[in-house]
Amino acid sequence: MDRDSGPRVRVPEQRAPQSGDSGSALRFAVLGPVRAWRGGETLPSGSPQQRALLTALLLRDGRTATAAELIDAFWGEDPPSQALATIRTYASRLRKILGQDTLVSESGGYAIRIGRDALDLTLAQDLAAEAEKARAAGDRQQARALLNKLLDLWDGEALASVPGPYAQNQRTRLEEWRLQLTETRLDLDLEVGSHAEAVSELTALTAAHPLRELLRELLMVALYRSGRQAEALAVYADTRRLLAEELGVDPRPELAQLQQRILRADEELARPADEAAPAPAPVRPAQLPATVPDFTGRASFVRELGDRLATAEASVMAVSALAGIGGVGKTTLAVHVAHEARPHFPDGQLYVDLQGAGARAAEPETVLGAFLRALGTPDSSIPDSLDERAALYRSTLDGRRILVLLDNAHDAAQIRPLLPGTAGCAALVTSRVRMVDLAGAHLVDLDVMSPEEALQLFTRIVGDERVNSEREAALDVVAACGFLPLAIRIAASRLAARRTWTVSVLAAKLADERRRLDELQAGDLAVKATFELGYGQLEPAQARAFRLLGLADGPDISLAAAAALLNLEVHTAEDLLESLVDTSLLESAAPGRYRYHDLVRLYARACVERDEQPPVEKELALSRLLDFYLATAAGVYALERPGDRLVDHLESTEHEGLSFADRHSALDWLYAEATNLLACVCQASHPATLRRAVDLLYAALDLGESGANSKQYEAAALTVREASRTCGDPRAEGRAVMSLANVHQLAGRFDHADREAQEALRLAGTVDDPLPACWASNTRGIIALYQNRHTDGEGFLTQAIEAFRNDGNRPGEASALCNLSRIHLATGRTKSAVTLARSGIEIYDSLGHALRGANGRYALGLALTRTMELSAATDQLNEALEVFRGSRQRLWEGMTLFRLAEVEIAAGRFAQAAQYSESALTVLRGIGGDWRRGNVLTVLGRALDGIGQTGRAQVCWQEALGIYEEHGSPEAHDVRALLTPAPAA
Repeated sequence: MDRDSGPRVRVPEQRAPQSGDSGSALRFAVLGPVRAWRGGETLPSGSPQQRALLTALLLRDGRTATAAELIDAFWGEDPPSQALATIRTYASRLRKILGQDTLVSESGGYAIRIGRDALDLTLAQDLAAEAEKARAAGDRQQARALLNKLLDLWDGEALASVPGPYAQNQRTRLEEWRLQLTETRLDLDLEVGSHAEAVSELTALTAAHPLRELLRELLMVALYRSGRQAEALAVYADTRRLLAEELGVDPRPELAQLQQRILRADEELARPADEAAPAPAPVRPAQLPATVPDFTGRASFVRELGDRLATAEASVMAVSALAGIGGVGKTTLAVHVAHEARPHFPDGQLYVDLQGAGARAAEPETVLGAFLRALGTPDSSIPDSLDERAALYRSTLDGRRILVLLDNAHDAAQIRPLLPGTAGCAALVTSRVRMVDLAGAHLVDLDVMSPEEALQLFTRIVGDERVNSEREAALDVVAACGFLPLAIRIAASRLAARRTWTVSVLAAKLADERRRLDELQAGDLAVKATFELGYGQLEPAQARAFRLLGLADGPDISLAAAAALLNLEVHTAEDLLESLVDTSLLESAAPGRYRYHDLVRLYARACVERDEQPPVEKELALSRLLDFYLATAAGVYALERPGDRLVDHLESTEHEGLSFADRHSALDWLYAEATNLLACVCQASHPATLRRAVDLLYAALDLGESGANSKQYEAAALTVREASRTCGDPRAEGRAVMSLANVHQLAGRFDHADREAQEALRLAGTVDDPLPACWASNTRGIIALYQNRHTDGEGFLTQAIEAFRNDGNRPGEASALCNLSRIHLATGRTKSAVTLARSGIEIYDSLGHALRGANGRYALGLALTRTMELSAATDQLNEALEVFRGSRQRLWEGMTLFRLAEVEIAAGRFAQAAQYSESALTVLRGIGGDWRRGNVLTVLGRALDGIGQTGRAQVCWQEALGIYEEHGSPEAHDVRALLTPAPAA
């Protein structure tokens, strides 16, 4: 938040305890029920009064409590006549449990002697102090982590069920502290940009503590930064009304000022707070070279290195370029990052060019001498030997925060003596080699330029006037160069030397992939010549692998997929690919994954056309890759949906595909390969492989349903549909159209989905294909439900059930039964709705069908909500939610959260309903379509209205109404009724 300081953590004042060895095995908890352990064994805490004595002694933190103080703590002003004897009895019982060295008697009273780490409250105090220190130093992420760890120590209400006035006072104090800590952590959430995630928790907290203005302020900021300005203003209106009604006062000035900033659409308020820079030290070395004034781009690298430097604890940072791709700007980036990080190193910055690429690299002794002088060491105190200089250097840096930039290093041996040895310092190293033998180093490979900085480089060479008038063409040029600095410089230099050319002329020349490498040469600079040198050194097997791997359209390729494409054993393929990485013609994107730079891929494909014999090997390689993906995706589908007949209707493959131990590892593969798999679908959309491409799309149905890859999936579905029509293959077209119907339905485009499903049914009938015949009827049924065409929907689903049964597809039958349950529910047949949903679940469970079983439990949860069996409904929906999350089905995760909100509203638990609704909005961001968002907003409005935030509720309903009216949805009528004030009684 934009304040001078956030809410301060007020730690309950307690004296540090005296540590005792005898109590070292004991642990105690007061932040929840009062409990004690010895090692892993839970100790009996006795009666409530005995726990009260234990509490009173623990909270005195080692100090002696007199008998009078304990009596007052237990009974206040009205103790019983035998109070002292009672205290002694409880103390005797506790001593037997804890030991005589732990509970001691002295000066007529009692004390507990334990180590500081034995009590959860003292641990919490220490964490709070560390968090405050981290925040003061500008390390917000560390402060958040510490506060989250601290708050996790609570196990319910502090001192739960402990009697007596002292315990009640302490309980109130600790709960207030806990709330302050929560406010501080939420404030930090906003400062680091986690505002969308904070809305849900803040909504629930403001419902629980409606008069706590700071929580309202945080909620307003979180909503505003989430793009929900109207709701933020509504929170202020609700707060003002509530304070007037309950206390007869106006909101505090800070809240009113915040409202005005939101009304002005304050841009500063919309951004999380910047890191506070430490105060500069009065005397410090500042040896960094000047940064490039117009440095731009490299944002991910600047952020990655900057974050690590900002939290440096004796870390070593290394930046190195990928071998074979030069001129990527290692020193420029390092100097820029070092300047950005200067506030985190207030004691200074050291710099040296180690001349590692030259004939004579700098000697570490010489460098250490210069560094020591810069740090204030007189010449007379600098020793002669390398080891002594290195030791003095590390001693001089102890307790100081200094950044050391070691530029152009030759190897790890050269820089080891130059590394700081204490926490708080950091070294940033640049080199032409990856220093894998430098212990503790964080290695970063500098990649090609981003499009923005590539365009800037091009503009600096060509000139603003020529580029600004043809910006789109200039973007085409740098993209054709693969954002490789060498290629961009060549292209820009050619254009700069030809005043009669326009940028569009150059872009047209580079647009032809077959000619692109020939165009990228100027004078003695040539991209193709650079690649040719490496290719000419390859052995025949390496050259074949290099050529064929370049055929695949995906952004990278896994080892298993590469082995299938090359028709080799995995270990043989790995040896070949790793040897290509060593030559710099191939990159290792991750262990077991490989990729080409765009221009290198073009060169590889040119080599295929020129060198591959026989030429048909190109088509055979891509066919083998398609077989690999189809066989493996079919295996994933079968593992995820046991008993589903879809896999029996797919095209056969020669490759067996990968096998997986469980459904989770299978899903890991599917989502990791999503982009490559869908690229393969599009690439294989020609007559010889079309049917397998369509079936691969269908087998990868999870990618469309999850929401994570919906746009790519839809693009692939459109591609294979058009290819099927062009080829005149109604079987392939029917399946492609069915895939497209699923995409439209999940995106909330119900009219489009229904037309596609209807066409899929027609095409299936012409070729007697049961696959779309079954699923299209099922899809049409659920669409009719969403459109309130219940009679149509029941007919479609009845057809689907019959079709699934005829095909022996029991999971499909279960899906249609669960969907029919929702039709019955919508038409008031609640009893049969429950029965149908249970029938579907019974089938799913008998087959071990976890994912679709979750869909069945979702349907049953809806029916049980309607019958007001709310506890059972919650159980079913929570079971479904766990499976959807584990299966990465974000759409269904969001919808289940929405349904849980409906259950909470039915139970009158509006704060929890608001929290579920907010979580649903977060999960469904960008997926599921506007109609589903309108449904969630409607329920969120009901929840907010229930907790008294009526202004914010009205905003949610207005947005939902706009969505429904735009789409002509019947739900608009119900929302209008919510927005219409009820007539006065």
